[in-house]
Amino acid sequence: MDDQQFRTLADSALTDLHRRLAAISGDHDFDADFNAGALAIEFDEPPAKFVISPNSPVRQIWLSAHSKSFKFDWDAGRSAFVLPGSGQTLAQVIGEAISQQLGETVSL
Repeated sequence: MDDQQFRTLADSALTDLHRRLAAISGDHDFDADFNAGALAIEFDEPPAKFVISPNSPVRQIWLSAHSKSFKFDWDAGRSAFVLPGSGQTLAQVIGEAISQQLGETVSL
């Protein structure tokens, strides 16, 4: 995959994730902001901020949440960014992280 392909895939994945988050944020206590190619999810109670951003040099999407870093690789067979080892998609990991933060089940 070249740089342009990665940027296109990452932008599409983050745009889709932002759309999903915006659709449910009114039902849950968080805000999602997509700006300058990065997606931020902010919580008031308890206070926290998750950041999802593309890392072009290594062709990964990185997530910082709960004092941890997650690095997602593109899986062409699944047409999704997935977490090596677990096989979870970006949306699945974000849904679990938000659920943990809010103490309630959140599905994306």
